[in-house]
Amino acid sequence: MGNHLGKPTLKKLNWDFNPDLPDTDNSVKNKIEAFNLIATTAQPTPVVINDPQTLTDTFGRHHTYLRISLSERCNLRCQYCMPAEGVSLTPKLQLLATDEVLRLAELFVREGVTKIRLTGGEPTVRKDLVDIIASLKQIKGLETVAMTTNGLVLTRQLVPLQRAGLDILNVSLDTLRPARYDQITRRKGYERVRAGIDLALQLGYSPVKVNVVLMRNFNDDEICDFVQLTEDRNLDIRFIEYMPFSGNKWDYEKMVPFKEMVDKIQGQWPDLYAMANGPNDTSKAFKVPGFQGQVGFITSMSEHFCGSCNRLRLTADGNLKVCLFGWDALRSNCSEDDLLALIGAAVKRKKKQHAGAPCPKTSSPPRWPPSCQLDTTFLQQTHTPLSIQVRTFAHGDKLTHIDDSGSAKMVDVSDKGATTRTALAQAVVQVGEKTGRLIRQNELKKGDVLTISQLAGILAAKRTSELIPLCHNISLSSVNLTLKLNDSGSVVLISSEVRCEGKTGVEMEALTAVTVAALTVYDMCKAVSHDIVITDICLLRKDGGRSETFERKT
Repeated sequence: MGNHLGKPTLKKLNWDFNPDLPDTDNSVKNKIEAFNLIATTAQPTPVVINDPQTLTDTFGRHHTYLRISLSERCNLRCQYCMPAEGVSLTPKLQLLATDEVLRLAELFVREGVTKIRLTGGEPTVRKDLVDIIASLKQIKGLETVAMTTNGLVLTRQLVPLQRAGLDILNVSLDTLRPARYDQITRRKGYERVRAGIDLALQLGYSPVKVNVVLMRNFNDDEICDFVQLTEDRNLDIRFIEYMPFSGNKWDYEKMVPFKEMVDKIQGQWPDLYAMANGPNDTSKAFKVPGFQGQVGFITSMSEHFCGSCNRLRLTADGNLKVCLFGWDALRSNCSEDDLLALIGAAVKRKKKQHAGAPCPKTSSPPRWPPSCQLDTTFLQQTHTPLSIQVRTFAHGDKLTHIDDSGSAKMVDVSDKGATTRTALAQAVVQVGEKTGRLIRQNELKKGDVLTISQLAGILAAKRTSELIPLCHNISLSSVNLTLKLNDSGSVVLISSEVRCEGKTGVEMEALTAVTVAALTVYDMCKAVSHDIVITDICLLRKDGGRSETFERKT
């Protein structure tokens, strides 16, 4: 938005603005006078990006744009979004607190994010919204703070939000007819939304973006009415193709594709022309010659823009929407390095397009994500039971963790030399075909089973000495953990490879990694079935140090 901290230029608008609406505290004049008191704030200075690879996925897309959902709650009940009775909400204590939102935002900015958009639910229902925006604007390296809102309370909140530093505003409005608005949203408020858009224009937001979800036989007869609004208003009307998501009972027949929209507009304005777009723009921009504003088309379904997607989404309960990682990691004294590992692993699991699913009306099968980092011959084979060999590592006939009196002790390794040590371990989880199918299709309620279990195993390997009393605290060089469904889809095969440069081996770290990963698979799938068997946890290979190389024979 251009010069949003300077004095705005007021102009007469054709939309009626009623300063006496129930939710309006003051007249536009008073709001503008208050706005003129806003002091210009210094722009943040650039920061050094820690590791650009953290936010780069396997398709080479670097993510610089983060959408943060501040709340699951909404004060509307739009028909295409949720049922009339609302949806089940996450307990408040499990939602991100203000300091957690800001901590994660700062972490993402340090890794290369330059734009943050606040969404919901409805972000304006959050009481600390102004404070959050003001704090975000203090993060060095963050260039833009945007917000998407339904606009119901903008006449009350927009001035303080702009004072806090809100740069870009998107307002969702799917109809220009009051009665239809009531029908779509199941609430009153059309006039308030229109008044909020008017206020945004007068405060200098340039342009004000208006999001319109277009549906056949629902509001597609208003396309040209929306375009007409851009004649004398600096609006960017963005028509959004109706998309499927959980709970909205999506129907392909309701979707109005991009080309059909353009044809309809050109029927009234034949000289409509396409404008230049940026490399990461989601909206295809068009303009009617002589009109002040413009229109755009978000073609998520008919001509997806996944190849240039630079967006990540953080939900109100701390889940990253390219796979899932939970808020519990944030609240368990998880270090920034561990958080970055979680974020990086999540980004690497991002699919090529629309969560791996093909576009509608195609026969191509989904692109299931590849297995994680390590691929071994063991994981490429259909599982067959392995014989378990028992071996005791001891000096002579004595166990190394028992002293002469029979008491437990930690082995003294001070006289050993540091060498490269490697250990490989495995585990097998028999989940059954039904659960395996849900894992493959990523349809379990707790999220992406393979990714979450992989992350759990990696974190467990790093904390082995906290779980196994007599293990040494080892500085690990790498932990590679792979989870993969076998050919029949009924068994999860888990393999770990752990390395270090140290004085003692890492077989316990490798075994702990696969064990905790297997337990996490069970935890995430138990709602579907308790008939899950964890089996064949064993060491496959160990080398380095004084002991001879051990390799299990299959």
